[in-house]
Amino acid sequence: MSEPLLRVTNLAVAYDRVEVVHGVSIDVPRGRLVTVIGPNGAGKSSLLNAIMGVVPASGSIEFAETVFDAASVEGRVSSGLCLVPEGRELFADLTVADNLRLGGFRRTRAERVCKLEEVFAHFPRLKERRGQVAGTLSGGEQQMLALGRALMTEPKLLMLDEPSIGLAPRIVRDIFQILSALKRTAISILLVEQNARAALQIADYAYVMELGRITSKGEPGEIARDPRLVESYLGLDGGDY
Repeated sequence: MSEPLLRVTNLAVAYDRVEVVHGVSIDVPRGRLVTVIGPNGAGKSSLLNAIMGVVPASGSIEFAETVFDAASVEGRVSSGLCLVPEGRELFADLTVADNLRLGGFRRTRAERVCKLEEVFAHFPRLKERRGQVAGTLSGGEQQMLALGRALMTEPKLLMLDEPSIGLAPRIVRDIFQILSALKRTAISILLVEQNARAALQIADYAYVMELGRITSKGEPGEIARDPRLVESYLGLDGGDY
């Protein structure tokens, strides 16, 4: 793979002295989509939150050749990191367009207008609903809005926490097709996902996380053919997602 944009080394996260992430090391190369898959409770969300600076962690996080020691969440966003959390955290009482504009608040008005059109090109449904209040959107549309708002920040690395959770299979296909298209842009993506089959079909590299540790890593095809992983929890059957 190409040189890492993000390098996480020996990362550990603890809550009330109970360690939930144990010495995890992962790389995300520039321009690639890397997925971390695994069962519920494996520590995947804690890993993302630690990288984003939402929760304290030990170990080393290097992003774009800068080591994050005590960098704030805002500082990491300014550096080009962006996290779309599992809960989406939209402004439910604001319109689609206003949610997107807030994502680009650091940009000039002209830059926001230009970026807004780029987002609408990725998500035509959002353009159709630009004046609709976010809280009235369907679950799939809200996920698209969360992704679109993240893109308004012009991230170097987009981190996604379970983007398919709670969505109908048809909407999951739409979301993953959009992520696959984003791979062809300059954005690097770190995808945390329980839907292993869907994640492995679009990823360039995969890590498997169990009980707070990385237990397997490799090319997605290799992971998908691992009999232990198939039988234990991945639920892969060789079909399309």
